[in-house]
Amino acid sequence: MEKGRLLLARCRVNYIVSEAFAPILFQLGIGGIGGFFIGYTVRKVVKIALIISIVVFSLLFLAYAKVIGIDYGGLANAVSKFIETVNPALGLLVPLLTHLPLIGSLILGLIVGYRMG
Repeated sequence: MEKGRLLLARCRVNYIVSEAFAPILFQLGIGGIGGFFIGYTVRKVVKIALIISIVVFSLLFLAYAKVIGIDYGGLANAVSKFIETVNPALGLLVPLLTHLPLIGSLILGLIVGYRMG
């Protein structure tokens, strides 16, 4: 009879633990997998951005050496439009803070994916 109660109590504990940790484990798994893919993609994008920045700095150097001319007013307008477009994304900061387990595993997956890329 004692074994039956012990087994029943153990089943209840297992059920409570699994119910409590299932959402956290789901967030950790999704965050890790998503972070891996984001890290892999970021690594590839950084390589492309490096090439673009080399081209841009080369153009700026040529403009400085007076080999070519650049419309800095148009460049400033394009940059300000880009900043206006990106600015609403800062409002996503509060919802991100509410999902810390997801973010932590996403960052871990991002690092692994970045190293694999």
